Amino acid sequence: MSFVFDPAAPVAVPVAGSADRFPVRRVYCVGRNYAAHAREMGFDPDREPPFFFCKPADAVVPVAPDTTLSLPYPPETANLHYEIELVAAIGQGGANIAVEAALQHVWGYAVGLDMTRRDLQMKMREAGRPWELGKAFDQSAPIGPLHRAADVAGIHQAAIWLQVNGKDKQRSDIGKLIWSVAETIAYLSRYFRLEAGDLIYTGTPEGVGPVVRGDTMVGGVDGLGTLSVRID
Repeated sequence: MSFVFDPAAPVAVPVAGSADRFPVRRVYCVGRNYAAHAREMGFDPDREPPFFFCKPADAVVPVAPDTTLSLPYPPETANLHYEIELVAAIGQGGANIAVEAALQHVWGYAVGLDMTRRDLQMKMREAGRPWELGKAFDQSAPIGPLHRAADVAGIHQAAIWLQVNGKDKQRSDIGKLIWSVAETIAYLSRYFRLEAGDLIYTGTPEGVGPVVRGDTMVGGVDGLGTLSVRID
């Protein structure tokens, strides 16, 4: 096969404790999946069907353990927000997956950040337009190493948290998801055939807010280590 130019190398996330890499196919994100976060964004937290938006695979930026990623402040925004999230990595594809079988499709889990140009997101939302300008920009999805699902028992009740410059901003637990990881996978698979390599950012708890140049974010999910990102 001949290409008109050399294709880009696939984006790949490191695997904890291994030299292996997890190649990324698609990135799905769940909106407003914690009740308290829904309230702080001005929405009723009732259990409505989940909704999704996507980021391009090359928005994913792996962050190595015990390092701090330098992330440039993105253009065309004056209100850059953090959103700490549990990320589920799909290792076995399928469509119309049953809730009871959904976790069998998960290869592993990681800590991720859904960075958001909130002013652009709100502008698009108010105009009834898609969120890509606010959500899908370059380097908007930092992620820590993936941990195999079998190695992180109890992850579905684990604490999730984020600090900015050493001060608590987000603190909750995965058990407070409105739609559990299994339910999210099952629902999403009704609309898209999931495949190995898909990442699902499962939603953020309350406490989202802005960061500026010079701020350092450190977040984590118990059992998955921490993620450190500095805004430059």
